[in-house]
Amino acid sequence: MKTIPGTPAPLDDSNQSAERRSWQARSLDDAARSLLEEDSRYFLAQSLSTPCLNGIRAAHGIYIEDMAGRRYMDFHGNNVHHVGHAHPRVVGAVKAQLDELTFAPRRYANAAAVALARALAEIAPPGLTKCLFAPSGNDAMEIALRLARGVTGRHKTVGFEGAFHGAGIAASSVGGEAMFRGRSTGPLLPGASHVAPPACYRCPYGQAPQAGCCMAAAHAIRDILQREGDVAAIVAAPVSAADYVPPPGFWRAVREACDAFGALLIFDEVQTGLGKTGRLFACEHDGVTPDVLVLGKALGGGIVPLAAVVARAELDLLGELAVGHFTHEKNPVLAAAGLATVDVIRDEGLVERARTLGELGLERGRQLAARHPLVGDVRGLGLQIALDLVLDPTSKAPAAAAAEKVLYLALDRGLSLKVSAGSVLSLSPPLIIGRNEFERAFAIIDECLAIVESRPAQA
Repeated sequence: MKTIPGTPAPLDDSNQSAERRSWQARSLDDAARSLLEEDSRYFLAQSLSTPCLNGIRAAHGIYIEDMAGRRYMDFHGNNVHHVGHAHPRVVGAVKAQLDELTFAPRRYANAAAVALARALAEIAPPGLTKCLFAPSGNDAMEIALRLARGVTGRHKTVGFEGAFHGAGIAASSVGGEAMFRGRSTGPLLPGASHVAPPACYRCPYGQAPQAGCCMAAAHAIRDILQREGDVAAIVAAPVSAADYVPPPGFWRAVREACDAFGALLIFDEVQTGLGKTGRLFACEHDGVTPDVLVLGKALGGGIVPLAAVVARAELDLLGELAVGHFTHEKNPVLAAAGLATVDVIRDEGLVERARTLGELGLERGRQLAARHPLVGDVRGLGLQIALDLVLDPTSKAPAAAAAEKVLYLALDRGLSLKVSAGSVLSLSPPLIIGRNEFERAFAIIDECLAIVESRPAQA
C-alpha cells in the first residue's frame, strides 16, 4: 500500500470509510447483507479484502452480477479476467479434463501439463524455454527468487519502492509495498534494496520529462549493482500504470546494467502478461528479454489459480535442489485451463484488441483530462489505464476523497473499477470487451467526474 506524506491511513480502496458505509446502506439488499455477515463471521479479517463491499452470484464475460441481479462491467477483476469470466472454451477444457485425468502426482508427467509448458515456451520472449508451474503469483515469485539465488550464488535483490510482488515473506521483501512490510511481518529477507520507480508524473528524482525524467531510476539501479557487486537479481514489473509507465529505453538501460554486473533480470508479469498491455508481454514494448518471467492471474482463465515461471534454458542448473516443490505443480486440470486461455487469446486476436482499445482509452482519458481539472494525468499501455486524480494540477496533490466518490458513483451506474494509491482510477477491463462497452465505461467516468466537481466542498 502506498502512503502519501501527511496522510494517516493506507491508501487504496477504503473498506471502512463513511463513503463505503453510505453506499452499502443504499445499495445492498437483505440477501447481500446476510452473505456479508456470514463472510465476516468465518473469514479472518485483513486489509484490502474485508469487510467485503458486496456479494456476487454470477460472472460472465465482462460482467459481474450482485445478489440483487444488478450487473457491473468489471474493470478490476484482480486482473484474472483477460478472456472474460467463464469463457466457454476454458470452462469446456476444464470439464473435459475432469473426465480424463484430475491429478498427477509429482514425478509423473501428463500430457496437459506438457502441452501448456510447450505453449508458453513458444510464445515467451526468445530464449525463455524452461518453466515451472505454481498455484499463485506469490509462489511463482518464490521459485524465481530461489532460482536466482541458486544460479548466481548471491542473495541480494533490487526492486522498486511501493511495488507488490506477492504477500509472502520473500515477495514482501523484494517488493516495497508498506502494507506487506509492517509490524505483523517481522524481519524480512536481508539484502533487499529498493529505488524509487520511474514515476514520471511526480518524478521522485525531481527531473522534468524534457530532461530525461525518470531514467534517473535506471541510473540508481546501476549504482546499486556497482556498489554492492553481488546482487542476484533486479525484480520489477515492466509497467504498472497506477504508478509508472517507464520512458522508452529505460529497461534497455537496466538490462545493460544487469549484464555488466552479473545480475539476473526478473520481470513480474503476473498482471501485465498474456496481452494486457497490447503485446503478449509488457517487456516487449522496450524490446527487452528478462532472464526469468513470472506469470499468473490470467493464466488460469479467471477460473483456476495458476502461475508459471518461464526462464532461460541456461539457468536450468539446479536439478539436485527443490526449486518449486508444489503438490499441484503439474495439475492437469489447471494446465488444461491455462492452455485453453492461451489458445483463446491467440485465436480471438485479444492482444491486438488490447492494443487498439488501449490507444482509444488513452485518447478518451486525455479528453476527460481536458474537460475535468480533477484528472491530472492519464497513463497506461493497452488495457491497463490509469487516471490520476488531483486537487490541483500545479501541486499534483492527490484527490483521494474525490477518487472514492467516483468509485461509488460508478458502481451506481454499472461500472466496477479500482482505486489505487488512494487517488488513481485504475481501469483494467477484460481483453474481450467490445468498443461500445468500452466507450460506455468512459462515459460513466465522465459523468461521475462532473458530479464530483459540481460539489467541490465535498471533493
